[in-house]
Amino acid sequence: MATYGFTQTSSSATTPTLLVANQGDRTLSLIDVHATRLSGVVQENVPDGWVHELATSPDGRTAFAPIYGNSGVGKPGTDGRKMLVVDVASRKIIGNVDFGHGVRPHAVVYDPSHDLLYVTTELDRSITAVDPHTLKVIASIPTEQPESHMLAISHDGKRGYTANVGPGTVSVLDLVARKTVTVIPISANTQRISISNDDTMVFTSDQTKPQLAVIDTATNKVKTRVALPSTGYGSEPTRDGRWLLVALPSVNKVGVVDLDTLKLARTVDVCRSPQEILARPDGKIAYVSCMGSQQVAAIDLSQWKVQALIEAGNGADGLAWAGR
Repeated sequence: MATYGFTQTSSSATTPTLLVANQGDRTLSLIDVHATRLSGVVQENVPDGWVHELATSPDGRTAFAPIYGNSGVGKPGTDGRKMLVVDVASRKIIGNVDFGHGVRPHAVVYDPSHDLLYVTTELDRSITAVDPHTLKVIASIPTEQPESHMLAISHDGKRGYTANVGPGTVSVLDLVARKTVTVIPISANTQRISISNDDTMVFTSDQTKPQLAVIDTATNKVKTRVALPSTGYGSEPTRDGRWLLVALPSVNKVGVVDLDTLKLARTVDVCRSPQEILARPDGKIAYVSCMGSQQVAAIDLSQWKVQALIEAGNGADGLAWAGR
């Protein structure tokens, strides 16, 4: 098996690039963030499914893209079993991870502290650990819940948290011992998950009410719920740790939650049906994928205004950063 020559340093020889998974046309868009324009497209060329989520290696040269299947979470359809490996510079698929059977791999997170990839493998009710250099599966961590769809991990790589959609729960995982610590009830249905910069809080969007559940990671209990203007979806803390940005798809806005008061501070109008949010490493801009308008909104975080709308692809969803 070949190995892939990226490093764990934060530097990158690549042009600062935003990667977007486009569910509708089964492509990955590469966006030049300085020019605020589409700079390239990767065709997935997988007949039985498409990519929902993405992650990149620490040097930004390699992208990892699980093939989920051809439907949504909990819905009938094909069951993906592979994860594509993409060379960002050449815009070519250079390898894949085969999970051995249909598992609907969805979210992928790179843990630089242990140099591992973690992938949600829904149909196995697990998180799968992958060596990103050899592309070998090395471990399976049970979540004890179906539909473990999204994953956030602590910055030291010791804890994982999955949003289990249909059960409406969050599984807390010991990534070192590779076991479930506890399962936290949230609501009848929950979606997406993120973690604060200091690892003290985990956030997931209740899909039955317009509110955000905030989990205290010290007690593994819901400490409060933040009222939102509409049902939330993807979320992301700003780099300074002061704010949490929450996509509000039904009203085409991003909510801004003050992480000191745990109250909604403001909203920002964006493009249609925002899904996922990714803050740029310099902390100045947050990018928001908009599934309904085939665009990415670039929010200026100093002015709380959309700086640019960038064309992506049909069904723009998962985001990843390649470059500085």
